[in-house]
Amino acid sequence: MDSTCGGPGRSTTSGPALGTPRLSAGLVALAWVTQFLVGTDLFVVAPLLPDIAASLHVAPARTGLLITAFSLAYVVASPFAGRLSDRYDRARILSAALVLFSLANVATALAPSFGLLLATRVVAGVAAAATGPTVYALVSTRAQATARAQVLAVVGSGLLTALWVGAPAGALLSRHAGWQSAFVILAAGTCVLAVPHAVVWRSGRTTTAGHRAAADNDPAAGPPALSGQRGGGVAAFAVAVTALWAFSVYTLYTFLAVALHADGRAADVSWLLVVYGIAAVAGGQAGGRLADRAGAVRVTGVALALMAVAEVAVALVFPTTWALTVALVLFSSAAYAFFPAQQRHLVDAFPERATGMLSWNNSALFVGLSLAGAVGGPVVHSYGYPQLLFLGAAVAAPAWFLTRHRPADRRPRRP
Repeated sequence: MDSTCGGPGRSTTSGPALGTPRLSAGLVALAWVTQFLVGTDLFVVAPLLPDIAASLHVAPARTGLLITAFSLAYVVASPFAGRLSDRYDRARILSAALVLFSLANVATALAPSFGLLLATRVVAGVAAAATGPTVYALVSTRAQATARAQVLAVVGSGLLTALWVGAPAGALLSRHAGWQSAFVILAAGTCVLAVPHAVVWRSGRTTTAGHRAAADNDPAAGPPALSGQRGGGVAAFAVAVTALWAFSVYTLYTFLAVALHADGRAADVSWLLVVYGIAAVAGGQAGGRLADRAGAVRVTGVALALMAVAEVAVALVFPTTWALTVALVLFSSAAYAFFPAQQRHLVDAFPERATGMLSWNNSALFVGLSLAGAVGGPVVHSYGYPQLLFLGAAVAAPAWFLTRHRPADRRPRRP
């Protein structure tokens, strides 16, 4: 293991092309569990809101601020956490973030008032901002260049699994042991994970040279990293795609249950969300594999186009449950094929600041998610759910346009 010190508290190491140890199945599993627990903490709050409101004697409408506080803290803190992670040892930053995340969850469970509970969710959002992107950066810089997006998809499936396994499990636990129990278990889990993360990523962070060398040998990789003022502009366009994608996805997902309840199909909500989640995991895996083989830029464009078509289909067939199920599977598969390909593109294009770019990417995701919630409510109330889906599909169009103006993936030259 080759490494050199760049000053107190800083370290650099060689990347995969220069002899860095390969990414083992154990490291992938550790990263997956981390994303699952952090994702569960994010998604479990929504089904617990009625219990939290009753416990702390606040209006149910006010408890929605808990999700807003977490999201805003994540958006603001993520770019700073990413820059810190790129500057210093990623493993140490990740371990510290997991400890902070654990303490925030303990404080959440013990909060005696809604005001203090709101403060604990802000701290949890800050900690989460330093976990997800750092995990992605650690695995992507260790992964073989020809399988980078596939690895990102596998790790990202932990977050998606939290959507349809972790959150329902937490809600079930809440009914039998109180809503605080879910946060106590999450606190214990993330605290335990901090220990192996501090030990197993011993090679520190990958050097820019090592990562570039790996990209140069990868036929699916994008062009050399961009830097300086022009690189900053390209970076902004890159993450803007994610914000538009998130708006399109979460206009559909956020208000699906509300629309089904209003249509008298409340009994269909649970199993449709499970189908949606399974399709999301499958789509993410397919997107990762295709990005490694056909090129990340190409996959992001195709995924956005298919997603827009499928969202229109969901709007058209919404009244018919069996057709809605098929359309949701198509939509979710296409939508979540985008994300690992987008991550791969960012890591390949900006290797020297991979964590920072992935952090900005996650911030863009939360911006799109927040806008979907803010815009979607009034649209559904005034015009109906199908009209909101038409809006979501329309927003996917400029996202697709931005992907068309990215530098094309380099293909191997024929002899």
